Amino acid sequence: MDKVSIVVQKRDVTGTRNAKRLRKSGLIPGVFYGHGKAATVISVDPRALRTALSTSAGTHAVLEVNFEGQKASHHAIVKELELDRVKSTVIHFDLQEIRLDETIETTVALNFIGEAKGVKTGGMLDESTREVNVRGLVTAIPEHFELDISELDVNDTAKIADLVAPEGIEILDEPDQVICSVLPPRKIEEEAEEGAEEAVEEGAEAAEPEIVGKTDKEEASD
Repeated sequence: MDKVSIVVQKRDVTGTRNAKRLRKSGLIPGVFYGHGKAATVISVDPRALRTALSTSAGTHAVLEVNFEGQKASHHAIVKELELDRVKSTVIHFDLQEIRLDETIETTVALNFIGEAKGVKTGGMLDESTREVNVRGLVTAIPEHFELDISELDVNDTAKIADLVAPEGIEILDEPDQVICSVLPPRKIEEEAEEGAEEAVEEGAEAAEPEIVGKTDKEEASD
């Protein structure tokens, strides 16, 4: 994991109204959760946060957090980012203090590499999940897992067992859990459905008894 320094400021006031005022002034409100200590409300310059999260480790980077005016630094990771629904910009963030020898559980994103063979012939990639639950040293958590799907043909699936975890990282999800699969082309599916419907109709017709001669009502009327 990359380590990058970031300077934050302590806040004296809390509440939704004050958070809105802070955003209007050009800062992002947040909370710093220390080890065995009360949470500290903080703020940060958006550019500083963006820079800190732009390394190869992304949101899994170990941050060296410095409180403005203090010499001591704290190691922390991003616990949560709240994004604006329209602009997708960060409007609130939480940092969790950690020890570099600490083992944590978290989620890691999946990146698909290549285009599935079955998709090239008209199939459709069905994604079941785009993240994996892992456990490991905080300094060993990868930004993402890469999964080469280029050899997947129609009706093939990729599972958790197909992932290669870096040393020191344990994948917590079940090995047989499906990550993605290649579905048959829609035309083939429609033809299969039509064929099934025709078979049902033919079976229903075959099941109807053939009427020979007069019915009971016709005989009675005679």
